[in-house]
Amino acid sequence: MTAIAVLGSTNMDLVAYVPKAPRLGETVTGRAFRTVPGGKGANQAVAAARCGARVVMIGAVGADEFGVRLRSALAADGIDTAALRTAEGASGTAHITVDDEGGNSIIVIPGANARVTGLETGDAARIAAADALLLQLELPLEAVLAGAVAARAHGVRTVLTPAPAQALPGELLAATDLLVPNEHEAAALTGLTDPGRCAAALLEAVPEVVITLGAAGVLYAARGREPLAVPAPRVRAVDTTAAGDTFVGALAVALGEGRPMPEALRWASAAAALSVQRPGAQDSMPTRAETDAFAADRSGAAS
Repeated sequence: MTAIAVLGSTNMDLVAYVPKAPRLGETVTGRAFRTVPGGKGANQAVAAARCGARVVMIGAVGADEFGVRLRSALAADGIDTAALRTAEGASGTAHITVDDEGGNSIIVIPGANARVTGLETGDAARIAAADALLLQLELPLEAVLAGAVAARAHGVRTVLTPAPAQALPGELLAATDLLVPNEHEAAALTGLTDPGRCAAALLEAVPEVVITLGAAGVLYAARGREPLAVPAPRVRAVDTTAAGDTFVGALAVALGEGRPMPEALRWASAAAALSVQRPGAQDSMPTRAETDAFAADRSGAAS
């Protein structure tokens, strides 16, 4: 069984579903509201666990009702929460608007996540025992860097999702094995707009890059290899929240199992395609059996 460590955020998602997202100063009437566990770190942990990995979550929740629910949700998926600390104050929240096209806009309030400023006792050992460490940027940058450095010291693959987009220190990039930005984050990091050129520029800092392109699929690039474009399965999107996190979690599992990168990308894309057909973040994430069946169906249809 692949072992995955996640150093990242846990948030309660407060999701409003609307026909069309409001413009600045506009009020619209929504059709539904839900509170569901989320946070990029927790999302990737759940995605990896449902895809068959043994997962440990490192981070923090608040000393509030949301914190209890967030911890319970992770545990329900078999995720080890011993390193998920309880901090004073509120848990992190994400305020999400989802329109009828499946698009979303998100405001994140870090809450307890902002108190994770480094590794605590036992965290480095948890990372060392993993096949991969998944990182994002919803924790303070010093904590992300500490995790990446620990992973590099122990020969653990580091997978970084650079979201929310921000400038990245060279030390963090030097400790990153695989960078997985979406096209907007790649553009923000490089100042370029073409995904191919973005990937080439990012390879000056990291050895491998996967740029996710939404419905257009993904672009993989590695030093010394030809770029590889993998199209996304064609599906009707209901809610794209956490599709990228689903992709990353599934990809980490596939790579941990030793699958070749093209196969791993197709399998992770199948998991993400399943997730966008369902509402919610963690609620939308497929099981391994679902992903296997969907990927097999798509492979048969393409042959």
